[in-house]
Amino acid sequence: MRKEKAVVVFSGGQDSTTCMFWAMERFEEVEAVTFNYGQRHKLELDCAADIARELNVKHHILDMSLLNQLAPNALTRDDIAIEQKEGELPTTFVDGRNLLFLTFAAVLAKQISAKHIVTGVCETDFSGYPDCRDVFVKSLNVTLNLSMDYPFVIDTPLMWLNKAETWELADRLGAFDFVRERTLTCYNGIMADGCGHCPACLLRRRGLDDFLAGSNRGAV
Repeated sequence: MRKEKAVVVFSGGQDSTTCMFWAMERFEEVEAVTFNYGQRHKLELDCAADIARELNVKHHILDMSLLNQLAPNALTRDDIAIEQKEGELPTTFVDGRNLLFLTFAAVLAKQISAKHIVTGVCETDFSGYPDCRDVFVKSLNVTLNLSMDYPFVIDTPLMWLNKAETWELADRLGAFDFVRERTLTCYNGIMADGCGHCPACLLRRRGLDDFLAGSNRGAV
């Protein structure tokens, strides 16, 4: 374990919770930051707070409601359907979300003397979001270091993992059951295995089935 401090960008979902366990294994001190940007489901904020409390991780919730005002999307507006048309970004994409989240996480990190910022973005299983790409993260990492004259490191442990491999990582970290039962990934705000039919649930379930098929856990 490194004698360093990390801030996890934390939503209470499968990916960020797996990243939380990953960070807790590697760093001496871990804090979490969650952003309130007007999500449809306040349960996401409650879920993140409950997990942080159970894991004894200091938790910060920052107000990012301006993002909802600037970038209307299906994650914050009931009148926008969750859909993806060919050749277009999904309606769940929020312009600037990861740019702002990581930037504000970095401001917080510097104030608490943390050099590592951990985020669950992934370029392998994703919906085409440009702000989940490795090139974006590396570019922002340089910009943050220059802007605050501080040696930030943005860690992306899931960047090159598909969803089955993310489940496998959670299992190796001893967190499989916790992640499956306690997290909120569903776009419709249903805990654990979710609604079963939104894009987030379908991706999560497909990855889980693929992991179970290749593991010694058997059917769950």
